Amino acid sequence: MGGRLQEPRNTMEFGSLKPLLTTLVLPPAAPLLLIGLGLLLAARKKAVGLVLAFVATALLWLLSCHAVAVWLALNLLPAYPPLPVAALKASPVQAIVVLGGGVHPVAPEYGEAQASLPAAARLRYGAWLARQTGLPVAFAGGMGWGAADTQALSEGEVARRAALQDYGLTLRWIDSRSRDTGENARLLRPLMQKDKIERIALVTHAWHMARSVSAFERAGFTVTPAPTGFVLPSRNGVLEWLPSSDGLDTSRVVLKEWLGLLVQRFT
Repeated sequence: MGGRLQEPRNTMEFGSLKPLLTTLVLPPAAPLLLIGLGLLLAARKKAVGLVLAFVATALLWLLSCHAVAVWLALNLLPAYPPLPVAALKASPVQAIVVLGGGVHPVAPEYGEAQASLPAAARLRYGAWLARQTGLPVAFAGGMGWGAADTQALSEGEVARRAALQDYGLTLRWIDSRSRDTGENARLLRPLMQKDKIERIALVTHAWHMARSVSAFERAGFTVTPAPTGFVLPSRNGVLEWLPSSDGLDTSRVVLKEWLGLLVQRFT
C-alpha cells in the first residue's frame, strides 16, 4: 500500500463534526462551559449562577481524580478480563486484530511520524500475543476524523513500519482508510475474508473493548476480546482523590466510550 492516502476527505460528512461535538460534551470543556455560564448568570441571578459555577467546578475536580475515573470505568462500561495465552492457543481464533489509537504526525526526534501511546501499547500487546501463539496479525487504522493537517501517513502505514522495526513482525493485513471504530471493522472485513478469516482475537484498550466488539461482530467477525490498558487504581488513597491530568484523561475516555455505546444502540 502507498504511504499517502489518495482519497480526498468530504468535509461535509457528519463524521467530520464528531471531534468537535465530542470535545464540547466531555471534560474539561463541558464543566468549563458550565462554569462560564454560571458566572454569566450570576450577573442577574447571583445565587443560581454561583451555585451552577460551584457545582461545575466540583464536577471538574472529581472528574480529574483517578479514583473517580476507576469508578466510572467499573460502573459505566462492561468488564473484560485479561485473555490467558493458554486459552487463546486452545481457541479456534485464526488471527489477531490490533486497533489503532492515534498518530503523532510530527516526531522531530525520529524524523518521521510515530504511533501515539495508546496505539503503541496495543501494537506491542498484539505483537506479544503473535509471538506466543504464532497467529498472523492485522492492523486497522487510517486517518481519524480529527487527524491533524500535518498527518501525511495513515496509522496503518505507521504501524507497519513500527511492527517491523520494533518487533520484527510483518503485519499480514492493514486497513489504511478507516476513520473510526465502525470503519475499522467494515473495511478490514473484506481484506481478511479473502483468506477466510472469520474468528479473531481483538486487541484494544479495555475501556474501548465493548464498542469495538460490537462493531466487529456487526461486520461478521467472531470476536475473542484481548484487552490491554486496564483502568485500575494506581496511587495511594489520598493521591487517588487529588486532581491530575491522568485522572482527567481517563475519565474523559471512559465517558466518551459510554456515550459511544449509547449512540451505537440507535445506529
